[in-house]
Amino acid sequence: MTALSTSLFVLALAASVVDWLAVARARKTVEYFAKPSAAAFFALAALAMDASNGGAQAWRVAALVFCIAGDVFLMLPRDAFVPGLASFAVAQIFFAVSFGLEEPTSTRLAIGAVVVIVGAVLLARRFVTAIVRTGDRSLVPAIVVYVMVISAMVTSAIAGGAVLAIVGALLFMASDSLIAEEKFVAAKRWHRLTIIVTYHLALAGLVLGLV
Repeated sequence: MTALSTSLFVLALAASVVDWLAVARARKTVEYFAKPSAAAFFALAALAMDASNGGAQAWRVAALVFCIAGDVFLMLPRDAFVPGLASFAVAQIFFAVSFGLEEPTSTRLAIGAVVVIVGAVLLARRFVTAIVRTGDRSLVPAIVVYVMVISAMVTSAIAGGAVLAIVGALLFMASDSLIAEEKFVAAKRWHRLTIIVTYHLALAGLVLGLV
């Protein structure tokens, strides 16, 4: 990492911690500033890196920009869940493309596909069942598509990404699964903080995976 990218990464971590404290203490005003700021600093840190694969770097920076958009949509006082979901879906596609440019191996691709598909089917079944039970079936196609997209991203990460990038991809999937759990199944007091912590650690891993 360059001196500039290191400084930006530290700022991203600092903004992340501020956001975690804001979520834990229910300080919405601070959260509105800290959450997109953290993602923006992660994007800038990735952009400033002296990465060995410029193509993968460009796609990952673009993915992080869509993460910023998703953060903003999901924080709005009005219900902007679908635009937020769409923004993160685009981000997952861009992340997957970035991993595809890192010379994935067929063996790791097969292992990743088996592991991720089993998990994705179980998660999709759980969330779709909960959505159907509540009567709001209009979200079912969007949720199914998103599960497929993020599963493809994690599979791509396992096939071609560095260890930290793989960890980041898995944490991203865990964070999004908790969002769905909170929204469609049953909200727990610890969900919001766990969601944001795993999300920011996911971004950190995905950025460091460029090194």
